[in-house]
Amino acid sequence: MAQQSTETDWVSRFADEVIAEAERRAPGKLASGASAPVIVCASGLSPSGPIHLGNLREVMTPHLVADEIRRRGHEVRHLISWDDYDRYRKVPEGVEGVDKSWAEHIGKPLTSVPAPAGSAYPNWAEHFKAAMTEALAELGVEYDGISQTEQYTSGVYRDQVLHAMKHRADIDAILAQYRTKKAPAKKSQKPVDEAELEAAEGSGAASEDDGSGGSAGYFPYKPYCGQCEKDLTTVTSYDDETTELTYTCTACGFGETVRLSEFHRGKLVWKVDWPMRWAYEGVIFEPSGVDHSSPGSSFVVGGQIVREIFDGAQPIGPMYAFVGISGMAKMSSSRGGVPTPGDALQIMEAPLLRWLYARRKPNQSFKIAFDQEIQRLYDEWDKLEGKVADGTALPADAAAHSRAVRTAAGELPRTPRPLPYRTLASVADITAGHDEQTLRILGELDPANPVTSLDETRPRLDKAEHWINTQVPADQRTIVREEPDAELLASLDDQGRESLRLLLDGLDEHWSLDGLTTLVYGVPKVQAGLAPDAKPTPELKVAQRAFFALLYHLLVGRDTGPRLPTLLLAVGADRVRKLLGG
Repeated sequence: MAQQSTETDWVSRFADEVIAEAERRAPGKLASGASAPVIVCASGLSPSGPIHLGNLREVMTPHLVADEIRRRGHEVRHLISWDDYDRYRKVPEGVEGVDKSWAEHIGKPLTSVPAPAGSAYPNWAEHFKAAMTEALAELGVEYDGISQTEQYTSGVYRDQVLHAMKHRADIDAILAQYRTKKAPAKKSQKPVDEAELEAAEGSGAASEDDGSGGSAGYFPYKPYCGQCEKDLTTVTSYDDETTELTYTCTACGFGETVRLSEFHRGKLVWKVDWPMRWAYEGVIFEPSGVDHSSPGSSFVVGGQIVREIFDGAQPIGPMYAFVGISGMAKMSSSRGGVPTPGDALQIMEAPLLRWLYARRKPNQSFKIAFDQEIQRLYDEWDKLEGKVADGTALPADAAAHSRAVRTAAGELPRTPRPLPYRTLASVADITAGHDEQTLRILGELDPANPVTSLDETRPRLDKAEHWINTQVPADQRTIVREEPDAELLASLDDQGRESLRLLLDGLDEHWSLDGLTTLVYGVPKVQAGLAPDAKPTPELKVAQRAFFALLYHLLVGRDTGPRLPTLLLAVGADRVRKLLGG
């Protein structure tokens, strides 16, 4: 496809930087064809609980950059490192099938914790990975997934672990440079893991007293206990020659001596583990949250460790800002009930969700709408679609749109006939999902080009219906009156009765969405002696609001409701006449 305008957006600028860095690391090789190195972009996700929409930015940022690099013809690998060998920190609140008894597993690897009750998956990590994997497939995210449990327990990192232990004094000296630096407190997209805190001090045996970590010394490796499986262990000795390591467990009292060259039940502490992986995988691009970019944080410290200990290079690592939810507090994956990508994809199409991440620079925060704002968001998206189609979209907007609707692999599935989301939501609200009624109403929106099958409007129709059923409170749902409000009709003055007569007389001629829009806005104009297409005055707007309120009361018994043209189509001409006294 043509690459018009992509050079003006943030994704293309990062792609330029990454390609330049890849060339710097391997001069002259990118253009050499088959022998060109693979450009590695990376993400890290911890399946410690529901993986929320804030975590999705950790994936979408490198995905968009990797996809742009792929579009330019380079071989690129987007790694998603599943941090499933991390410790189970605490029992998330609100997770179905989980109670306080899960606290007995705190300290174990996530892959050793049972899945929530009723889950079809073998362990805690696999349970929460599954939902994210499904969402990423729908979003068109191409990636290579790596299980850190598999990496560590199979011995893949054996040499790196032994190397870190051999250079533990050097690592300790680097960490010591930051221990006295108090970074300013920052809001965090996700809670700081205990492993992160431990890493600042070593494996738990380190001490601030003399900088050497105490009599036992500093150790960047944390064994999981051979008896209780928890990481509440303390390394008491290590021999570089034999690789014999002795540890004791403070949780159960168990202790043993093992050969680290053969022992694979433990992991490097986080501030050493992350830079080790940068070097091992050759990562060139990996973003991080604001909590990882302050002085003394894991990204900053990791940059020094990867250079001085692992002889590697720190990746280009933009900081990404918060992702919020309309009407909800900042998200935290340690709590249940936070919206996940899967939740968002139930109410919005994949291109729209991709667009939200593509149009904002990583350091710009934004919100994802689960409330009424989603209707305005869809209006904005549809307006952009029109501008792209007629060539009037700004270059950066066109680029974000392109990244939303397609990847290097091709177009994402789209709704063949994308009717306005607010219209579909109103129809779903009024019909309560009745397909025959829904098709009748949608078929009457534009009589000159009627909808003949609901499949034309899917999946957008299904998303709108799910939004109505799950996000709109019951007291805000639309229930059409069964019988006329005789008392209200009898109380109307001559002007009120005349307004209803003008509406009813015009129904047949104006029975389409556009026609009814002209009619309901035009009745107060005609009553004021104006032409139906006259521009509204302040006085006319007051009259229109009063007329609309009257119609809502007579049709649904409330002051407001769905847009009146849609409501009238949904109710049907015969029933409208009955309820308006015609």
